[in-house]
Amino acid sequence: MRIATYNVEWFNALFDDAGDLQDDQGWSGRYNVTRHDQIAALGTVFHAVNADIILLVEAPDHSTTRSTITALNQFCSRFDLRTNAITMGYANDTQQELAILYDPRVCTLTHAPQASERAPLFDTCFEIDLDIDARLDRVEFSKPPLETRVSLASGAQFEMIGVHLKSKAPHGARNPQEAMQQSIKNRRKQLAQAIWLRRRVSDRLAAGLDVIVLGDFNDGPGLDTYETLFGRSSIEIIAGAGSHDVPMFDPHVAQVVVNEFGDHPYSARFQGRDQPKHLNALIDYIFVSPNLRGMGGQWRIWNPYETQLAPELAQALITASDHFPVTLDIDLA
Repeated sequence: MRIATYNVEWFNALFDDAGDLQDDQGWSGRYNVTRHDQIAALGTVFHAVNADIILLVEAPDHSTTRSTITALNQFCSRFDLRTNAITMGYANDTQQELAILYDPRVCTLTHAPQASERAPLFDTCFEIDLDIDARLDRVEFSKPPLETRVSLASGAQFEMIGVHLKSKAPHGARNPQEAMQQSIKNRRKQLAQAIWLRRRVSDRLAAGLDVIVLGDFNDGPGLDTYETLFGRSSIEIIAGAGSHDVPMFDPHVAQVVVNEFGDHPYSARFQGRDQPKHLNALIDYIFVSPNLRGMGGQWRIWNPYETQLAPELAQALITASDHFPVTLDIDLA
């Protein structure tokens, strides 16, 4: 089966309050891209990827006036997608939800939140000493991870956690000093979220469960200068690197660590409105637990700049989002 994670930049901006697609020449949430062009591009990408399970990062908003499920139903119907069943967990107030599309003929997904003494529910708060001052800080997820149990038609089961960790970017900083302070503060919070998530993963592994953790982690080994200040990136914490935790595996992490000074794979390509150069970043991952790693899965980043693709698909990937889908093909039957 094929499992995918895909951050669709401002997916919410393509729908009205009734959940209907706004297929017109108005501007989308993407810079210099119309809603019509982004919608058409997404249809091309979803059909090309053809996954059985797709985690949507930045899924349409769910609030008192909007419904994630209604909007995604409209999207699936528009493009006749076979992944027309939808699961979501805790809604948030960022207009960027976590939701999963899946093919109901292949599997069934249920929201399966869990908690333990050391790792509370993701829609609550986590207490940890972030700055080593002997006082506990309270950390929350602005986008609580989506915990699911996946049951296959064959009877096999595994646990899957969809993630959108806090960005480290110093949004709103007015000068370099503020940018540094904000970056360090944001990294502390992101590392706390990673520790919270890793404890939840470890609890499941200790119970003998197979686990997949996927999504936009807004981090990667060696991605910024503040990583050395804290010793490890969020990715390394979740992977269990340098600890006694059972390791979680994504080959792209290993590729970056081994080839520190070479060309790295990347899953996102950003450009600010006033910045002439693009920033390439590896921040989207699919981690698997040891038993699943032994099944010989194949990972792929659908990067139109690094992979030979049909011109129509390459352009669709560029138009659809500033992130590219990441897929895992694995035999779980």
